[in-house]
Amino acid sequence: MTPKELGYYFPAEWTKHTSTWLSYPHNENSWPGKIEKIFPYYNKFIKVLADDELVNINVNDKKTKDRVSKELISLGCNMKNICFHNFLTNDAWIRDHGPAFVVNDKDKAIVNWNYNAWGGKYPYELDNKIPEQIAKNLNLKMFFPNIVMEGGSVEFNGKGDLITTEACLLNENRNPQLSKKEIEEKLINYYGVDNVIWLKDGIDGDDTNGHIDDMTRFVNEDTVITMVETDKKDDNYSILQDNLRLLSKARLNNGKQLNVVEIQMPKKVEYEGQRLPASYANFYIANKKIVVPLYLCNEDEKAVSVLEEIFKDRQIIGIDSTDIVWGLGSFHCLSQQEPDK
Repeated sequence: MTPKELGYYFPAEWTKHTSTWLSYPHNENSWPGKIEKIFPYYNKFIKVLADDELVNINVNDKKTKDRVSKELISLGCNMKNICFHNFLTNDAWIRDHGPAFVVNDKDKAIVNWNYNAWGGKYPYELDNKIPEQIAKNLNLKMFFPNIVMEGGSVEFNGKGDLITTEACLLNENRNPQLSKKEIEEKLINYYGVDNVIWLKDGIDGDDTNGHIDDMTRFVNEDTVITMVETDKKDDNYSILQDNLRLLSKARLNNGKQLNVVEIQMPKKVEYEGQRLPASYANFYIANKKIVVPLYLCNEDEKAVSVLEEIFKDRQIIGIDSTDIVWGLGSFHCLSQQEPDK
């Protein structure tokens, strides 16, 4: 039986977490010439999370564990909420290679999607083993859809609705043997949703072929924030306008129209002539805080202000992501929530 048939569903990110799972960065090829610079900001992310929930961290060796422990202690991190696991990874993007936790009235399980590093762009053999290792560690049942899927490509409200993009899920480098209808059936049956809202393209600089978590995020059951660009000469302008129009026409599983809140994109972030996928949509919703990537520009303050109006029950914490985004992702890409059960 599928997860949906057994009553399982993927909860909204704002529901209470048992923990957050991370895969500690170590791949210099993801941050060429900069990996040492990201550690202070990544460690701050860990400290913010550990204030209010358990943080499970995958590390490749004892040396890394000892170094990171020392750095976290020096930051004043709540080490009682830190748990290291010797689960080997190729890279840090656990939103995509980690487990998809689903719940029903009785228990929690893991959907173990296949992972191929965004269409075989990078090595992924170790990353693809992470869901099974975590499932064994937590003694959780696993489901196997047997298709490629990444956590950053899908967004949920926990009430039967899922948002994704055609650019990513219909890309021939993921599941070329499946039609759009067949992919949608997998989403419905394994994420436990009823309604799939399809957007078109992703933002410029995103090498995932259009992950939704760089553009549009649910912030409550019937509201999304979505990124917009005001500069008509920017490559993102028409992409985001097209998706905005689709969101305005979309209907939720309950028949209601989506509430859409716009957030202006940050200034263009480039490094060594390459545009990076800098976006405020790549925030992470923790138990008591929202961790938002910042890019040291005037738009930072406006984005934080919008999120403060929405998440009145959580503290908004902005962390500089100008070095982290050189890896082509930010805090949401680097984390995966384990829901409470």
